[in-house]
Amino acid sequence: MAVDSESAPQRSRDFVKLEHGCDHYKRRCKIRAPCCNKIFPCRHCHNEAANSLSNPKDHHDLVRQDVKQVICSICNTEQEVAQVCSHCGVNMGEYFCDVCKFYDDDTTKGQFHCNDCGICRVGGRDKFFHCQKCGSCYTVDLRDNHLCVENSMKSYCPICYEYLFDSVESTRILKCGHTMHMDCFSQMTMQNQYRCPICCKAVLDMTAFWKDLDMDIDATSMPTEYRFEVVSILCNDCNSTSTVQFHILGLKCRKCNSYNTRRITTPSKH
Repeated sequence: MAVDSESAPQRSRDFVKLEHGCDHYKRRCKIRAPCCNKIFPCRHCHNEAANSLSNPKDHHDLVRQDVKQVICSICNTEQEVAQVCSHCGVNMGEYFCDVCKFYDDDTTKGQFHCNDCGICRVGGRDKFFHCQKCGSCYTVDLRDNHLCVENSMKSYCPICYEYLFDSVESTRILKCGHTMHMDCFSQMTMQNQYRCPICCKAVLDMTAFWKDLDMDIDATSMPTEYRFEVVSILCNDCNSTSTVQFHILGLKCRKCNSYNTRRITTPSKH
């Protein structure tokens, strides 16, 4: 949209900061989506609209780096991507990334661009490091303190199936190295599900629970016909196999004492 620059009132950079935007971001511009040539407040607004179309073939996501044009929310001038409006002089975003074409007035989020991820993250650059094997930024407390799984974040949450790498929701790295949304993890454990949905390893410290199960098994005698039967088991936690006495309440790994096991043979007389 062409606007006469001589008629444009020059605003301060902070003019109406935090007063414009959408449910996702506070910003003083909108974007023109190059994929469909429509105007949206942000890429998430575009994706929500595009992926709710009645024809599934029309569903698509906006590639953030492809945005070339933005529209100032103050003077309505369409222009090439830049931080400062070429017409009225306001900051269209207090935080601006020219790579991601990303604007946000709420800098309390601690936005930063990670060159290795290729996208902007939140939380403060000093609080994160990029794990080259896992292929994503993790909090510094996980440096040398997590099991690496190659490109573990470039996958879908095993609970809700949302793509994790660029999700706006917080994620949790499990002891096994697999990842899921923090909220999905909480909901899973509230349902007394303690195993990773991908590899079946325990995601919590089960020591106290295993001790309680020891006492339950000691207090529960098996019927005479099952008392001397044994089975072979595979431990989901340490991946070892062993032969143990069959009990209906649980089968304990001889190597790591976990009850997170699966039976791989039918009971047989010992």
